[in-house]
Amino acid sequence: MISPAWFAHLYTALGAGTALAATLAVIDGKYREAFLWLALAVFIDTTDGVLARWLRVKERLPSFDGGHLDDIVDYLTYVFVPVLLVLRAELLPSTVAVWVGLVVLLASAYGFSNVDAKVRGEDYFFTGFPSYWNIVAVYLYVWRLPPLAAAAILLGLAVLVFVPVRYVYPSRTVTWQGLTLTLGALWAVCIVVTVWQLPSTAGPWLTVSLIFPVYYTALSLWLHFGRSAPSTQPPV
Repeated sequence: MISPAWFAHLYTALGAGTALAATLAVIDGKYREAFLWLALAVFIDTTDGVLARWLRVKERLPSFDGGHLDDIVDYLTYVFVPVLLVLRAELLPSTVAVWVGLVVLLASAYGFSNVDAKVRGEDYFFTGFPSYWNIVAVYLYVWRLPPLAAAAILLGLAVLVFVPVRYVYPSRTVTWQGLTLTLGALWAVCIVVTVWQLPSTAGPWLTVSLIFPVYYTALSLWLHFGRSAPSTQPPV
């Protein structure tokens, strides 16, 4: 009889299918469709851990490392496909676009391979910029910043992969988790609405969505530099 734990790993592996679908959409110049596939990948990534813990995969399948599978899929959906989209959409200076993309790929390869990238102590954290390139790609695509500015942003974030600052792990960092998840959900709605209405970029959705990245960065820095966690959660 097949262990039900395999269904959790199959669910994680479906993210590779979304990466393939997004890649094909990027090649065809269907960027809205590509972003929607990447959004589905994020949904899978944020829910597969809950399923894995519910099915007790580590207990039932100790010889299969779901964490490695998750990293492979995440590298495709959070790094490779977004970089491909940024290049194909011509958001960077043509003379250095490939080189900037390569820097991002290599920096994130280091980040995914770093054994200290995910820290579990009193709380959960990512160490270094957590390779949210799919999110960065949405902002760059919709706002169409000058190519040099877009390149500078990508290179700057690539450098931050190597800087050992701890970043909030949204689904697992306990401190202010209720507020984090609430703002994160509202942010996701804004992003999905923004992507859904493409190629139109009308409306305040993407600007409003910046509330969460600002909060996320502020909370990460506050926790990293040693502020004690509040004894109670703030009102949500």
